[in-house]
Amino acid sequence: MNIDPKDHKNGWNIPAMVSYDHQEVEAKSIDLWAEHNREVGHHFNLSIDLTSCTGCGSCVVACHAENNVPVVGKNEVRVGRDMHWLRIDRYYSSGVEEEYRAATGHEPTSPKVRKFATDELGLSRADMYAAIETEAENPQVTFQPMMCQHCNHAPCETVCPVAATTHSKQGQNHMAYNRCVGTRYCANNCPYRVRRFNWFNYSNNNEFDFHMNNEYGKMVLNPDVVVRSRGVMEKCSMCIQMTQATILKAKKEGRKIEAGEFATACSSACTTGSLQFGDVNNEKEVVTKLAADKRAYHVLDYLQTKPNVVYQVKVRNTNEA
Repeated sequence: MNIDPKDHKNGWNIPAMVSYDHQEVEAKSIDLWAEHNREVGHHFNLSIDLTSCTGCGSCVVACHAENNVPVVGKNEVRVGRDMHWLRIDRYYSSGVEEEYRAATGHEPTSPKVRKFATDELGLSRADMYAAIETEAENPQVTFQPMMCQHCNHAPCETVCPVAATTHSKQGQNHMAYNRCVGTRYCANNCPYRVRRFNWFNYSNNNEFDFHMNNEYGKMVLNPDVVVRSRGVMEKCSMCIQMTQATILKAKKEGRKIEAGEFATACSSACTTGSLQFGDVNNEKEVVTKLAADKRAYHVLDYLQTKPNVVYQVKVRNTNEA
């Protein structure tokens, strides 16, 4: 395939290819499941612009406050039991990328950086990967908010033995907490590592005396969101309580929902407007245009989970003239 760096489809965003009937075809053209009609009613998408994301963490704090996510403390985080529904991943540029940028004047991509490291720098395969994983002395950083991707073909839904996690017509991946038995199969099968397990009863345990065990702290919990108990999985719900409240309010007032009415806790708290939420079936929504933008891509797109969270690729202006 001839790669044109200016072509978003075959350049920086090369589509995943698979073999079908002895022919190489795009992975998204082949599917294990029959497609459902998603054009009827609402279908929610969340767009995240990596260019404007500063990694401030406002979205994380807002998510905790809105969805009664417990604070488990640093000791639990040390052993991998963090409870954030939304995390911010940080990616740092390596010294090899900086050398590639200085030598060519272009932004690096993974295939070109690997070729540059082996051909120009003379590194072995093992040394190449070690050099790429080592950050530069003055690295560039990219912040990437990561939450449940609410996949239309979610791997977590197919492995749950009690159907505790299901998909809605509105594109959200639901959790029925009173049905979950804590097998954690969904967490093992999620490629995005965004599901969390309640190891303890954080709301009534003196070992986690942060805010939920205090009688005044419990008064500020969101009454629209259940407080999860020990032994169940939990994750981002795409703030279904907020979207349903918007739908019911419009229904009560006997009117259609206007563009821009839908929101989530994270999109409302984002100070730079990096997170945009809305109904992609409404052409007037900002997120509808962003989902069709040339910069749009899905994380781990080659798995064909068909997420409802779309990212806008980071753009850097390195021309100082």
